[in-house]
Amino acid sequence: MQLFANTQVMRNNILDLLIENRLEDDCYVEMLDYTIDLFESRGLGRDYYGYHNINHELEVTYFSLLAAKQEKIKFTHEDIKYLYVAALFHDFDPEKSVDKPHEESVLKFIATDKKLGQLIKTAKIDLEIIKVLILRTTYPWAGQLKKNAEEQIKQCFQNSELTRNNIEYQQHIMNMGWYLTVVDRVSGYALGDFSKAMEMAKMNAHALAWRPSLIVRSAVAYFEELLNKETEMVKPVLKILSNEMRKNFFDTVLSFMRIRQQEITIQADCAYRNLRLVPTIECMSTRNDPNFINSLHDILLELPRPLQFTDKFEESIKDPDTIITTLRLNGKKGEIVGYAKGGALENYNLREEIRDENYGLGNTVFLEPIAVKMGYWGLKGGSEMRHMFVMQAHSKKFKYLTSFALRDVIQARIEKEQAEFVAQFDPERWDYYRIKI
Repeated sequence: MQLFANTQVMRNNILDLLIENRLEDDCYVEMLDYTIDLFESRGLGRDYYGYHNINHELEVTYFSLLAAKQEKIKFTHEDIKYLYVAALFHDFDPEKSVDKPHEESVLKFIATDKKLGQLIKTAKIDLEIIKVLILRTTYPWAGQLKKNAEEQIKQCFQNSELTRNNIEYQQHIMNMGWYLTVVDRVSGYALGDFSKAMEMAKMNAHALAWRPSLIVRSAVAYFEELLNKETEMVKPVLKILSNEMRKNFFDTVLSFMRIRQQEITIQADCAYRNLRLVPTIECMSTRNDPNFINSLHDILLELPRPLQFTDKFEESIKDPDTIITTLRLNGKKGEIVGYAKGGALENYNLREEIRDENYGLGNTVFLEPIAVKMGYWGLKGGSEMRHMFVMQAHSKKFKYLTSFALRDVIQARIEKEQAEFVAQFDPERWDYYRIKI
């Protein structure tokens, strides 16, 4: 189940909840539409492949209204106004250099944007309280991040006439922020099935420049921390949801834990030599086999979407000029768990920002992002396939290899392989580089 098919459907669902919560004034609708316009105009709409896109912002907004009747904290009509506005803008960082928003950039925007300022004034909302709620969504709420946020919160309370000498109200606002941060972390996983959750995890990993081996491990740690440390707020939030939403959330948690268990089993098998990863050069008769092509395509679809080169996929595998190395289990006839694939640079339409000086010279091979099945990352199979790919490219007289990789990985190759950056991309830090073969 994916509750929101598109931004318009999300908008309509939020509008319904605004009416239900008696937030019917035009300023609240204008805030919603302004948020959507801001995200889309800054390249953070549905096409932005990062966790903190317009989908996330609207899901948190919808969910904050949907679960407001939970029994842990009694929200007044005024409280719901504040939660709505804070949820709408809690992650809008217009200076985004990495996907994870910097709360200071968010606060700077909401304090200086003239249109938003007018809408907040019309709604009779205290901006300092909005700042507190957004600061409380700082994640993780621990260590120096928490300390910095608490110092700013203290100043916001001092700046507001409503909170300056009212300790009880300050505590209530902090509880509202606690509610908002739990909603922030639960909403996306309750509003869709496991396939949506896995896509969210991939988006998060890609945008934060994580290695693929961290995706499931980090997801499990994330849910364990949420359920163990935030139990007091998570329980009442989940209790107010529909059975289907609760099922979505817990199915996702259990699914990630099962996959993590499989990963550990695979790692143990490799460590004790019960399992060998064998890089293999495939013959053309195998490459023309529909089952072989389907196996590679299934592995391709496990990659984050920006890393999937799907154009003429079957045709490219059957093309003898395409270089392909697979990763098989225990022998050259074993199960395929990964592959490296590429060919002449001129066969690819890469990002518009890339201006490769060798394009058209026929001297460069492009290596597509290496694809490995979930559970087999981090076991050195990828580097072995890449090495075998380079050997094949050398035999075909290519002088250079280009590809995409994480910035820190390229940095490490500068000395080892004389790698050089050709184009760098933020916030994902998934950059285009070149090596001499």
